[in-house]
Amino acid sequence: MLLALDAGNTNITIGIFRDGKLADHRRLRTVREQTSDEWGILLMNLLRFAGLDPADLHGIIISSVVPPINSALAEMSQRYFGMEAMFVTADTETGLTILYENPAEVGADRIVNSVAALHKYGGPCVIVDLGTAITFDAVSAKAEYLGGIIAAGTGISAEALFSRTARLPLVDFKRPASVIGTNTVASMQSGLYYGAIGAIDGMIERLLAELGPATKTVATGGQAHLIAGGSKYIRTVDENLTLDGLHLIWEQTRARRSRP
Repeated sequence: MLLALDAGNTNITIGIFRDGKLADHRRLRTVREQTSDEWGILLMNLLRFAGLDPADLHGIIISSVVPPINSALAEMSQRYFGMEAMFVTADTETGLTILYENPAEVGADRIVNSVAALHKYGGPCVIVDLGTAITFDAVSAKAEYLGGIIAAGTGISAEALFSRTARLPLVDFKRPASVIGTNTVASMQSGLYYGAIGAIDGMIERLLAELGPATKTVATGGQAHLIAGGSKYIRTVDENLTLDGLHLIWEQTRARRSRP
């Protein structure tokens, strides 16, 4: 049984793989001040709640874009599960050739998503991850990580409107009933929703112009289904893309280590 953790700026997504399949997945808030004991107790309880025995774990793999919690997660893995966690970095052997000027700058989640998308959908492909930030990652058919785009996420935009104006409220990100809002909340939701879709489709259109019309476009992240409903270019939504990528990297690494 494999425990896969994707630590993002807002949430940490937890996946448990058993016999090569995703048996259960959960989502917790990313709390930077949380101790290794707190993480350990939470994860032990989640496993038991899902009817799984922590003693059946044979590995832990982590992608993290939140350096302050890495030491706590590493210590938790050793103290509560008796094993060293594998952290995905640009130096991890994934089969990707990273063409970023400084590969160390590429977030672990972007590497993991690229591995999963290339394996599941083929290349060239574009991965749109709708999280705290919206990232676009371009991968060639030759398994080259070409680079990408980083933009502000919808939550950041909503918080900016609220915090930088005197009378605008903090609103939920949702698809409005009409493009033309007839009250302040509806007007803001229209701006956030259609503004995000316009920006995302505009980015994808430019990426497709460079990569070619055969390029697959895959979206993941908490708001992927909502955005895909209004997008001209997003046809595939894969909410477990990152967890699947972590599982693939773990299996690849285990296969290499088992070779004579």
